[in-house]
Amino acid sequence: MSVSPTHNELFEQHRVAVLIPTYNNATTLAAVLEDALSYTHHVIVVNDGATDNTHEILAANPLIQLVSYSPNRGKGIALRRGFSYAKEQGYDYVITMDADGQHFASDLPILLNKITEDPNALVIGARNLQQENMPGKNTFANKFSNFWFYVETGLKGPDTQSGYRLYPLHRMGNTRYWCTKYEFEIEVLVRSAWKGIKIDWAPVQVYYPPAEERVSHFRPFRDFSRISVLNTVLVFITLIYIKPRDVIRYLSKWDNWKKMWRDEVLNPTESNAKKAAAIGFGVFMGIIPIWGFQLLVAILLSIKFKLNKALVVLAAHVSTPPLTIGVLYASFVTGELFMGQKSRDLIFMGQTLDTIKHTIKANFLQYVLGACSLAVTAGIVAWLVSFALLSVFRKNKQLQNAQ
Repeated sequence: MSVSPTHNELFEQHRVAVLIPTYNNATTLAAVLEDALSYTHHVIVVNDGATDNTHEILAANPLIQLVSYSPNRGKGIALRRGFSYAKEQGYDYVITMDADGQHFASDLPILLNKITEDPNALVIGARNLQQENMPGKNTFANKFSNFWFYVETGLKGPDTQSGYRLYPLHRMGNTRYWCTKYEFEIEVLVRSAWKGIKIDWAPVQVYYPPAEERVSHFRPFRDFSRISVLNTVLVFITLIYIKPRDVIRYLSKWDNWKKMWRDEVLNPTESNAKKAAAIGFGVFMGIIPIWGFQLLVAILLSIKFKLNKALVVLAAHVSTPPLTIGVLYASFVTGELFMGQKSRDLIFMGQTLDTIKHTIKANFLQYVLGACSLAVTAGIVAWLVSFALLSVFRKNKQLQNAQ
């Protein structure tokens, strides 16, 4: 079989192998191998416990590198064993192709060339999800996966379920993965993004045969349930660990503080009204009685409403210690307008923190009503004062610059 010398040289130059996991794909495997071997002889096949005549097809292709085991363990295990084998053979990258004939080897150069653009990126071959014969369940599943990938990583992409991928093994390291089935391709993508590996996309072709000719080992209920459980776990880890970790890492660098001050706080292209709105909203969120979640909700809503996140977060610190006691007392006093409880009945002087907490708990409704009213009032006042000061300050600065 003739091999494209140009492409094969690139595979060798970048130490790339094509990795093809297979399980009972005897009807399509031979054509897939012939297609891939026409571009390079660096082809690794993982026989995931096939029970058809796959072994005969593999035996007829002595150029391939083979990993074989039994019984069937699932696509996740096949890919993980393929990764390990490739690293043992000295490869820095693998390009994964499915054995069911969906992928075209003619797209291998597209993924291969991505190494030159960014040698550390994990690249996904993005399919045209609107083409003929595309199963409706695949389109829905992909949109579902894209949404949760965005929640878990903050990255938007056109196709997170494509199995046609370029994996930078040298960047992925020795990560221990949990998943063994189809959901592995979601896990490896999310955890690579968490590790700081750039996720990129490149357009590729895809072939979906008519429904009566299609062979799939995907079990809709069982596999979709496993994917749902995985996404639940990943979202939990994202909220509890990944997001706080990223914030701490970002704020630990002085250059980021300077950039945030210049681009977010000072931002000369942002209007006075919008800056003031961010400050007013931050004050509102700092007082509203959702203790423990104020900053998280403030950040999420500032993103939703496209407010200045830095100003929102700074203004929300209106209720941080030692100001917390003052905000609690002011909320209780404001609640007197609704409940009639005299503010002098809430005496803080000389009391311990536990006693203060007990006193507030005994008058909880008055506090909640007062805090909500105070939050709205303080937010409006902060907006008006900020708008007035910004109008004067920025106008004077513009005049000075003009002179």
